[in-house]
Amino acid sequence: MLPLQAHTELRAAVESHAFKAYSNDAQPSITPYPNVKTSADVVVDFDGPDDRYNPLNWPFRKKFITTVLYGFTTMGSTWASSIFGRKPAVLIPYFLAAVFSFGTVTAKDIQTIKITRFFAGFFGSTPVTNTGGVLGDIWASTERGTAIVGYAFAVVEGLVVGPIVGGPVVEMDGILDRLLSMLFLDVLILDESYPSRLLVYKARRLRFETGNWALHAKFEEWDVSLKEMAIKFGVRPFKMLMTPICFFVALYSSFVYGILYANLATFPIEFQEERGQNLLIGALPFLALLIGILIGGAANVLNQSYYNRRFIANGNKAVPEARLPPMMVGSIVFAGGLFLFGWTSDKSIPWIAPCIGATLMGFGFFTIFQSALNYLIDTFQRYAASAVATNTFLRSGFAGAFPLFIDPMYHKLGIPWASSVFAFFGVALIQIPYLFFIYGKWLRCRGKYSANMG
Repeated sequence: MLPLQAHTELRAAVESHAFKAYSNDAQPSITPYPNVKTSADVVVDFDGPDDRYNPLNWPFRKKFITTVLYGFTTMGSTWASSIFGRKPAVLIPYFLAAVFSFGTVTAKDIQTIKITRFFAGFFGSTPVTNTGGVLGDIWASTERGTAIVGYAFAVVEGLVVGPIVGGPVVEMDGILDRLLSMLFLDVLILDESYPSRLLVYKARRLRFETGNWALHAKFEEWDVSLKEMAIKFGVRPFKMLMTPICFFVALYSSFVYGILYANLATFPIEFQEERGQNLLIGALPFLALLIGILIGGAANVLNQSYYNRRFIANGNKAVPEARLPPMMVGSIVFAGGLFLFGWTSDKSIPWIAPCIGATLMGFGFFTIFQSALNYLIDTFQRYAASAVATNTFLRSGFAGAFPLFIDPMYHKLGIPWASSVFAFFGVALIQIPYLFFIYGKWLRCRGKYSANMG
């Protein structure tokens, strides 16, 4: 055996050698890792245009059901007047909207009603702001025009039909029933449609199937921070609103939407105060507005064939300006309907005349509103949800403000001149679809959020 001193020296030498080996060999093999970037071969993407994970390849039946459910979910919000995907960003706040609607039903004072209605509207706005992105996810450009007709109709159905079918108490009960029933169906049936989120699901499946744990979706590389979330979901929509296309299209859409809400006050003045009709008969002219909306929807459906021809001629690429012809016609009809509605208000003129004006307003409104949605989605495809959100934000402001001054305005100016004020604004806005039809492509190619459209 070695002497104790020799044993100690030998052990120290071995440990020293092992430490050096670790220091010189092991450590360098670890430190370079943070500087090695992910190679493209482990980033999961759609496998060509026919990948079953791509929401554009969903069966028509699934697309149709998804559109209908999101439409009726949105309608529940109008009756009650995203970070990691579309579905959670809609359904979680929608549940909270239902909770606050319960609070409204059981409220004992006006303060509680105002507070609960505010939060019900705040959380209930999510389907309105997110559904545009969903439709952009699942419908190709050649199909989306028709699909959005159904969605856009759902947005306004509650507003137009609500005054006819019941009073405030019945309406509130109906709102609550719709919220809860739609929430149940949404949770049960709806699937996620956000492509980036679907690629995360695909990457997760491939990791387990292949054993290659480096496989991931690009979306998973996003290091979420509060600052980045604020920029993406708070700052970006308002930056987009400052672009010419988004601002003027949203402005026009918001103006006609505000007029639609103003009709909740103008129709009773016209048909109940001026013509002496009771509550039931005085609400029936809203059907004239609804007829115009249905005709406007048919016009937008017919325009889809024109859009498809332009789409094919453009090398199977979206042509946003081809969405504008219905809006171009509707802009003139809408202003004319306002003039006719106002200047046929005297009770000596048959009631059918202002109803024809209401039908023209309905047609003009829907062609403008629906074409605006399609145009924004086609123009800002990657940021469609943000574009629709800015449009929704602006039009909600108009819809909330217009009814507040309608009563004093119409009683002070009189129905003819008060309606004419809106009509003159409508005439001034007629140029918007025509200018974008001519210069829209030039503007898109120079826009930060639309340049990729070409």
